[in-house]
Amino acid sequence: MSVTINGTNGVTYNDGSLQPSAPVGKNRIINGDMRIDQRNSGSAATVGSDYTVDRFKFQEGGSGGQVVSVQQVTDSPVGFSNSFKLTNTTASSSITADAYNMFWQAVEGLNWSDLEWGTSDAKTVTISFWVKASIAGNYSLAIRSSNNDRSYVTPYTISSASTWEYKTITIPGPTSGTFNTDNTKAIQVAFTNSMGSNYTSSGNDAWQSESKLGATGTQVALTDTINSTWQVTGVQLETGTTATPFEHLQYQQQLALCQRYFSSSYGTSAVGTSTWVGTVAGRNYSANSKSENVVNIQLPVMTRATPTFTAYSKAGTSGKLVCGSTSVDASSTEYSCTIVGAQTIIRAVTSTTAVPSNTWYQFHYTADSEL
Repeated sequence: MSVTINGTNGVTYNDGSLQPSAPVGKNRIINGDMRIDQRNSGSAATVGSDYTVDRFKFQEGGSGGQVVSVQQVTDSPVGFSNSFKLTNTTASSSITADAYNMFWQAVEGLNWSDLEWGTSDAKTVTISFWVKASIAGNYSLAIRSSNNDRSYVTPYTISSASTWEYKTITIPGPTSGTFNTDNTKAIQVAFTNSMGSNYTSSGNDAWQSESKLGATGTQVALTDTINSTWQVTGVQLETGTTATPFEHLQYQQQLALCQRYFSSSYGTSAVGTSTWVGTVAGRNYSANSKSENVVNIQLPVMTRATPTFTAYSKAGTSGKLVCGSTSVDASSTEYSCTIVGAQTIIRAVTSTTAVPSNTWYQFHYTADSEL
């Protein structure tokens, strides 16, 4: 049997079958299969601007008055177990000039520097994804630079409503612009719809010296229709001009990549759930002293940067912990953080409310260092 070996496509046998190459880390998008959802654990959330499934943030705004619900769901194409779903729960009055609606992920510079964007050696990339919407028509995908001084906007078409469709888009590397190579944002990859004229690009399928998000031409006004939906999964961004099969990582691998940017003590429960499971415990041995109420927390992986730490009581109240002897909430708003080797250590202490001596106290936490 003859074979043809290609560094991009893999091994092609003489019967036409393909064994795709699978270089570890080829996908620059983290959690592109939407499996990890540490914040909401599959529950629906009404948001204006917040992180949803791990590493992805949804933002909407403008004066149109749209309200959306976001959720990790199990409805997905063959080969995937989850997707992200946006549901428009309150229709906007119109798509105003300042309206925007975007689902995006920022890629860290340390994971992008080899592409040499912003130089004459900039590499071409291809993004692929599965998408489904209740309204067929044109939608947009945008990539913006670190400080938004360059943007590339391209339309993609959903041909049939309520049907999973596979899309691939090849994007040439920009030879100018700011693309950070450290632990800050290199690029922003955004799926957009219902964009106002303030955010419409001056031209499609080309790098522009502007910060735009919506393609020119007719676009679906998803937010004008109540209960309209848009879903996506299998998002992969890789070097080259050809989309290869999605890089399926083991669950723990994907979770660890996400925890560089966000982790919590809630495990598989949504943040703010009323539960003792996963709480961190400490004990005060001194009489009514807040300075002695200290517990060191070793986070699962080294974080991207010093995280924002938030404590939660058992009931899910932020900025609180529970005193064991009285079962009342005490404030917990002070902490310090040290990145040591491959770990991040949080030193959490109580504040403003003293914990009685010889008392156990417990709390949940989140540690956020998103881009």
